[in-house]
Amino acid sequence: MANGAIAANEHPAPHGVNGQTSAIGITTHGSDWYWAVTAVMAFSTLVIIGLSFTRPRTHRIFHYITAAITLVAAIAYFTMGSDLGQTPIEVEFKRSNSKVSGTATNQNREIFYVRYIDWTITTPLLLLDLLLTAGMPWPTILYTILIDEIMIVTGLVGALVQSSYKACLWGYYVFGCVAFLWVAWTVTFTARKHAIGLGADISRTYLICGVWTIFLWFLYPIAWGLSEGGNVIAPDSEAVFYGVLDIMAKPVFGALLLWGHRKIDPARLGLHIRDYDDDPATTSATHAAQHGEKADKGDGAVTNGGTTTAPATTENV
Repeated sequence: MANGAIAANEHPAPHGVNGQTSAIGITTHGSDWYWAVTAVMAFSTLVIIGLSFTRPRTHRIFHYITAAITLVAAIAYFTMGSDLGQTPIEVEFKRSNSKVSGTATNQNREIFYVRYIDWTITTPLLLLDLLLTAGMPWPTILYTILIDEIMIVTGLVGALVQSSYKACLWGYYVFGCVAFLWVAWTVTFTARKHAIGLGADISRTYLICGVWTIFLWFLYPIAWGLSEGGNVIAPDSEAVFYGVLDIMAKPVFGALLLWGHRKIDPARLGLHIRDYDDDPATTSATHAAQHGEKADKGDGAVTNGGTTTAPATTENV
């Protein structure tokens, strides 16, 4: 059956939003590709959720995070395949190529803001997967996620800017790139040192997934500069560029991560997760035994490195 999503969502013309239209937008080929990526993301989500049931509930945290990543991506690509979640923005750079030149009266390019909503949710989750694997402290994780959000938001603002003043568009691009370099430094150097101290298997898993992620993320600014920023490649080519990157950065990343975690106990990463039917006192004592700490059992007794000491008592004479 032919893809009629673009025709069905004409408002009032193809790629129309709020009375404006985009002369530079995806064709049915681009829409078909977005639907294909939707299928990949949705299938990956189902597989990851299925695999989570092969693990104890206390060991599913990375399955849950990774499934959330692909689920959000599936919804975003479903939206883009339907030619929704976009807005017309006049391009700064007028090109002679017929695929990106527009018309004499319309040089608007279709900008999918839903892509940035996706990234605003999924890139922090990707970082959470990585930084939890490295056993990073929560303050560093939260701060890195904040910098990541700055990276995404500045990219969105830069894409939506309508100004002939180049400093506006590319100023946001620079802000985003600086934020990315900060994130890349944390992932590549700081977190790697933490992972090394947790064991060879954890270090290996982190190194593979961290290098894979940062390598791919270096390509996103290039895709942005060629599409939303520079209007060099057609929206269909933009769809393929971003789609391939997202497949590599989400389902493939997830496969590498979960394979690496198959024999790693989350407790080794400092993630002590109690199931609903676990005895809180037992969980506390196990945690204390692993770290040589004192755990209060609730009755005044103290567990110290696996040895329980009864509380001192005072008798009235």
